[in-house]
Amino acid sequence: MKPPPFDYHRPRSLGEALDVLAGTGADGKVLAGGQSLIPLLNMRLAAPAHLVDINGLTELATVEEEPGGLRIGALARHARVERSARAAALQPLLGQALRLVAHPVIRNRGTVVGSLVHADPAAELPAVLALLGGSVRLARRGGTRDVPAAEFFTGPLESAAGPGELAVSAFFPALPPRSGTAFHEVARRHGDYALAGVAALVGLDDDLRVSTARVACVSVGPVPVAADVTGACGHRPPASADWAAAARAVQDRIEPETDIHATADYRRHLTGVLVERALRDAAGEALHA
Repeated sequence: MKPPPFDYHRPRSLGEALDVLAGTGADGKVLAGGQSLIPLLNMRLAAPAHLVDINGLTELATVEEEPGGLRIGALARHARVERSARAAALQPLLGQALRLVAHPVIRNRGTVVGSLVHADPAAELPAVLALLGGSVRLARRGGTRDVPAAEFFTGPLESAAGPGELAVSAFFPALPPRSGTAFHEVARRHGDYALAGVAALVGLDDDLRVSTARVACVSVGPVPVAADVTGACGHRPPASADWAAAARAVQDRIEPETDIHATADYRRHLTGVLVERALRDAAGEALHA
């Protein structure tokens, strides 16, 4: 299939890109990795009048440490972040999630920020941002704004990025001391979107008791479902924490739907299993941190 006709723009600077987007408004669509956008165009599920290719803006291909975490630019590919030793040291959940994203050929081209803006509730990276309480920086002609994850994902394939805005970077907070993370999902085939998936973060206090336990779930709601389950686990050592109670608390919060791949009941059951598994593994990582 072929995409619908559009005007193609390839700006040579960020300022030029923002000028083009300001002029095209809601009729403009940004092309970075294109691993989600191009299929949508070819299937005629998206028909922007203007395509703004930002691949010439190499200043956006950054993976940089900032106070408190990691900032990833709009042109940083999945594969680069996955292989980054600095990213792994600051926030290992990124690497854990990226290994589950599609296939290597997709990760070589797709971008972290592009995945966030695409806002697919079945995707891994939106759940990571939601769990960590990160943010996305949006630029437009005349200024920028940072949107926290809790406000960025507004619905299935919908984000807070408005007409004329370009997501230039995302910020992922660093892993706190004595903490661990894990990401588990189940898909029909490796690389497919998950039937259900769970990212987990567990922190321990000085007595090695659970002080923080949070999860974010994919494929069980219109946006990533983040939940603090610290109270359900109990302030106990990981070996005796009530991970099953945490799983039940999450199952009560999610709103999965039935589709051709799985029933809502199966997705709810699967999410509970994955919550327990992810929390246990994250706690194990925290014990060795």
